[in-house]
Amino acid sequence: MSSAIFFKAIEQEIARTQYGESPVELYEPIAYLMSLGGKRMRPAICLMAASIFSDDWQKATKPALGVEVFHNFTLMHDDIMDAAPLRRGQPTVHEKWNSSVAILSGDVMLVCAYELMTAVKDNIFKKVIRRFNRTAAEVCEGQQLDMNFASRNDVSEEEYINMIRLKTSVLLGFALELGGMIAETSEANTQLLYEIGTNIGIGFQLKDDILDVYGDPEKFGKQVGGDIIENKKTFLLIEALAQAKGKPEEKELAQWLSAQSFDKAEKVKAVTNIYDTLGIKQMAESKMNEFFSKGLNDLERLEAPAERKKPLLDIIYMLIEREN
Repeated sequence: MSSAIFFKAIEQEIARTQYGESPVELYEPIAYLMSLGGKRMRPAICLMAASIFSDDWQKATKPALGVEVFHNFTLMHDDIMDAAPLRRGQPTVHEKWNSSVAILSGDVMLVCAYELMTAVKDNIFKKVIRRFNRTAAEVCEGQQLDMNFASRNDVSEEEYINMIRLKTSVLLGFALELGGMIAETSEANTQLLYEIGTNIGIGFQLKDDILDVYGDPEKFGKQVGGDIIENKKTFLLIEALAQAKGKPEEKELAQWLSAQSFDKAEKVKAVTNIYDTLGIKQMAESKMNEFFSKGLNDLERLEAPAERKKPLLDIIYMLIEREN
């Protein structure tokens, strides 16, 4: 079975889903944000997980969409916090309407996510909601940690990996776990699905960190070096700060991090050169591959025929090889 089938099923569900009608200002921003596209990876892998253990994987479609609605709810509120003008090349909700509308619309978007999540059988309902609650809280914990890191220069690799696990990867883990729960596979398989998603999610974010510095601008789809310009605590910067101690690069890196006025292109080039000198890209790729390998190993251990696992395997390799 092709992975495209699952992405198509999600797009069809998005097209026919109504979130509410009145007041228009409350519900229109939800439809607007959901119409802007995105990878739809989280709901698609939920369906893939269900299909590994059940021929009736379509029963996971509404809960899978609930995962995507929740993800977009977090983006709507993240954009307010970041004062971001654009999302996927279009005006963010708070720019198109205003911040108050975006906050309230985001609130009801979370309610819509829960409503979609209730479309599961009664015998797994409580477990699904408990796991969704925990995951949602962890995503918020990760976002708070990310904001805390902005004012720190002593963030450790361990702290950073934990932050991206919470902010990014636990939702991928839950998406796969949810598919397994809906298909009513064993507890062992469900736990493996969660581990696959969590490890792949960490690898995915580390890949993002690398692409932000070393990606092809035409393929990456956003400004290369944006993290450097913002002094964002990524794996690369954290490792550079650690590796530069006692070396000439320590002072130069500190100067760029403290500079209030600078030429953006010059800063990106200088910091990238420091990364190159210290071998930071190779360290990041090694760490990324470590987590991707964990995910692939867990997928191998999953008790299911290889052909059933192939769509998910294809997606994992797509994430490993992606250039944007």
